[in-house]
Amino acid sequence: MSSPDTELSFYDEIGGEATFRTIVDTFYAGVAEDDVLRPLYPEQDLGPATERFTLFLIQYWGGPTTYSEARGHPRLRMRHAPFAVTPLAKDRWLLHFRAGLDAAKLTPAQDEQFWDYVTHAAQFMVNSLE
Repeated sequence: MSSPDTELSFYDEIGGEATFRTIVDTFYAGVAEDDVLRPLYPEQDLGPATERFTLFLIQYWGGPTTYSEARGHPRLRMRHAPFAVTPLAKDRWLLHFRAGLDAAKLTPAQDEQFWDYVTHAAQFMVNSLE
């Protein structure tokens, strides 16, 4: 519970873990059927990737630090370096993330804040033009 002097984190503001799970579960449902993105996930089961991404986003937006406790610093570019993240892959990634945000039914201001972050992050991850 927060006091008047305590600022609510974005994590708490948008509904906590349940909201992040809605976003990421919806995102990975799209990835699972995507002919461009699915090959970028070598694991047969997308469950571990889903959990890692959920924990990362939860931590980034002010929730528990479980991601770093389990995996250390995110090092996103390094972790994605083995995969060719093309402009097309970025666009498909954003398409599925958009579906996740839509499923979460955030307020327009919350949606805009989240979308701004992910669009910049997605562009940052592009590491191949082919």
